[in-house]
Amino acid sequence: MNGSSDEKSANEDIQVLQDQPKKLTIYWKRLKRQPFAVGGGIIFLFFLLMAIIGPLIVPYNYQAQDIANRLKPPSLAHFYGTDQYGRDVFSRIIVGSRGIFLLGGSGTLLAVIIGATLGLLSGYYGGLSDEVLMRLFDVLLSIPPILLALVLLVTIGPSKPGLILVVALLYLPIEARVMRSMVLSLKMKEFVEAAKIRGEKKLYIWFREILPNTLGSMLVEGSMRFSYAIFLVASLGFLGLGVQPPSPDWGLQINEARGWFSIAPWLLIFPAGTISLLIIAANLMTDGLRHVFYPIGGEI
Repeated sequence: MNGSSDEKSANEDIQVLQDQPKKLTIYWKRLKRQPFAVGGGIIFLFFLLMAIIGPLIVPYNYQAQDIANRLKPPSLAHFYGTDQYGRDVFSRIIVGSRGIFLLGGSGTLLAVIIGATLGLLSGYYGGLSDEVLMRLFDVLLSIPPILLALVLLVTIGPSKPGLILVVALLYLPIEARVMRSMVLSLKMKEFVEAAKIRGEKKLYIWFREILPNTLGSMLVEGSMRFSYAIFLVASLGFLGLGVQPPSPDWGLQINEARGWFSIAPWLLIFPAGTISLLIIAANLMTDGLRHVFYPIGGEI
């Protein structure tokens, strides 16, 4: 009996490996039919690249002050002009992208990992623990995100680790509920029941039977939450509860530019436009991923 079970499991693994190239081909065909999603993905990857190598290639030190060239409009020497301290705005925006990806991306990733784990366990086992956990998440979701973030940051103080934890805590309940809803459906499927009958361990069922069927949804959901995290981190920076000066945080730059808008509008326009561009790109990419993994009408 054990030999037959092992052979069947091995055959299933081989079939999965054989199906992977076919799935990737189908996904690629679907993606090519989404030009806006491709464009959004390219812009998103460009920002990600700038977050990685930007500090090494910027034309000026983002902290370097040059009072003689303060409040200069955009030019060939300073693409986005200079601020009230003579600092190059273009260099500050490029370097500031690292903070957005580090804070928003790390917080979102942490929310996905913890939320998916809690949602998997809660949905699989059910019972009283599931009910208590979901009601706790309902309480967190009932509080406006920005208000909850303000309360938490006032309590623990503005810092990079604090911002990451706040982003994770805000989006963790959503990720958990999404995972739980999928697990409730998947655990009743025939292939999961077959694995139980074969005597497979729970870890095998979770990582081999359930999780692979949730990756698409979790990737789409995580991408969407990241676009929200960008706006959240920038909003907290604008309110003075994000990273502190002289950080080139985009939200902080907008805050500092408010008093200079009438004479130097580029100080506000460029960081605000950059935030908008990145959020739009992330949303387009998310919409494309949704069409790739879950096409409308079941198209191939």
